[in-house]
Amino acid sequence: MNIQDSHKIKLIMKLRQAGINDITVLSALERTPREIFIPENFIDQAYEDTALPIGMGQTISQPYIVALMTQSLEINDRDKVLEIGTGSGYQGSILARLCRRLYTIERHKPLLEVAEHKFAEQGLRNITAMVGDGMKGWPQQAPFDKIIVTAGALEKPPQDLLDQLKIGGLMVIPVGNRMHNQILKLYRKESDDLFSVKDLCPVRFVPLLPDIAKTKEYTDDDYAQLPD
Repeated sequence: MNIQDSHKIKLIMKLRQAGINDITVLSALERTPREIFIPENFIDQAYEDTALPIGMGQTISQPYIVALMTQSLEINDRDKVLEIGTGSGYQGSILARLCRRLYTIERHKPLLEVAEHKFAEQGLRNITAMVGDGMKGWPQQAPFDKIIVTAGALEKPPQDLLDQLKIGGLMVIPVGNRMHNQILKLYRKESDDLFSVKDLCPVRFVPLLPDIAKTKEYTDDDYAQLPD
């Protein structure tokens, strides 16, 4: 057993103690190599329960939050899932091991290109990805059984995402005032215009933004931080 495997086992045990008890979610986390999604200078922290920078001003989420969001969605192998915010591809890799088909949207093209490489590296073939405005969802593929949003909405989820969720479907999304007053919320679509909402925990996510990120937003340092 190498050092990364040892650290991974300790992390899985910590997640179980923290209330992550879905065996399929824990198995997906165990089979997903978090170290490949992280810039080289942070590799030694790959299995610490903390968020880490991945370039473009974005982060790879804390493993506990990844596990909690995934467990809350109750994903099964018949589900069609929409992910808003591909990021490093780590969350998507876990989802793809649980669902029938994953559709994932990222507004930062350089991040998406790296994530798609990581998907291929793992042999994950049930993922369709695109650069786009995640706030608009993916209407051509709607409705979705489950939706996960890995960026914070200011007051409520975008209406387009609510509309693209199946009746009976679940959506998990951070909601709140920027990064300082966000609550992770679980929405269940009871009917076309009725949702039940459950608060899960306080979180800090980057804001959910419209449109595709422009190239001029990037610096050389942003590209230098991307995982190989």
